[in-house]
Amino acid sequence: MYARLDRIGLGRFAGTGERLARIITIASVSFGRSLLWLLAAIIVGCGAWMLLPLSKGNSAEPAKAELAAVEAVPSADAAAAVSPVSEAQAKSPVVAELGRLRISSQTWRRGGLGSRALVTFTLRNDNDYAVKDVEIVCAFARRDGSHLTDRSRVLADPVGMKSRKTFARVPVGFVNVNADQAKCSLVAARRA
Repeated sequence: MYARLDRIGLGRFAGTGERLARIITIASVSFGRSLLWLLAAIIVGCGAWMLLPLSKGNSAEPAKAELAAVEAVPSADAAAAVSPVSEAQAKSPVVAELGRLRISSQTWRRGGLGSRALVTFTLRNDNDYAVKDVEIVCAFARRDGSHLTDRSRVLADPVGMKSRKTFARVPVGFVNVNADQAKCSLVAARRA
């Protein structure tokens, strides 16, 4: 039979089936080994990820809202007569009163391919002084109202006394894809 194939020029294909079977066997063995290495790398990576501590922004603990009070700044004469501990306290920044500072309106939307939260809100300052370094905390929840995560942001822009200022599309961080609702609140502020 091989003689007939030789006559018409097909003799070189006579052993092709056997060679093809050997090549497929070798390829399947090497693919199986690489698949095992990939599986081992995935297991080691997941184990290392589980051992890493949660970062501050990714913790499941709710943010604690602290009410700040106004501190009186002592004069230079009073600071000289008092102990050095009080002098260190006098150099600390003066905290604004949060009772007269509020968010009057707020909305949020997704940005960055749907993974980042962009918050637009109007901050109203009814104090007799300007404020700056306003810290806000936004709590994100699912559609059913169950809490997902909290994200905070410090805004360096000052807000004048007895005025309001709108902050448009402020990025507060990455949010869960299931987040449907957001509620932002004030945490702290300083006098400008």
